[in-house]
Amino acid sequence: MKLEFTVNDKKRVLEVAADKRLIDILREDLGLMGTKEGCGEGECGACTILLDGKAIHSCLLVAAQISGRQVITIEGLEKNGKLDPLQSAFVEEVAIQCGYCTPGMILSAKALLLENPAPTEAEIRRALAGNICRCSGYTQILRAVNRAAREGGAAI
Repeated sequence: MKLEFTVNDKKRVLEVAADKRLIDILREDLGLMGTKEGCGEGECGACTILLDGKAIHSCLLVAAQISGRQVITIEGLEKNGKLDPLQSAFVEEVAIQCGYCTPGMILSAKALLLENPAPTEAEIRRALAGNICRCSGYTQILRAVNRAAREGGAAI
């Protein structure tokens, strides 16, 4: 099928199978390697992207579902060589251990902050519940999201 969609503010047109997963399109066809595959079943959150501003597991979406839509990956948060405030907060709070879960965590947090720029800790925990950190960096991750919220990290 002819797939037309926007990725990180750039219009893309690709010829792909209608059932090709979005994670594979991002990584294989577009070279966007920040989106990671963990479980391939929508359980771990490593592949989280923003689809029309909502956090979605890209391993569960196929090409036919994203036609005409807007996708933001971790690469799309950085602007003009400057990290997004949420990315900076993750660095400053040392919320990155092995880093595998980090893109998904950041995008889940970004979706939350876009909807609710001043979340409570309970709301942050709920928003991140679909993301697994095997290195147990949850304390630092919570601090980073809180910090980004305080510093205005909602805008894209």
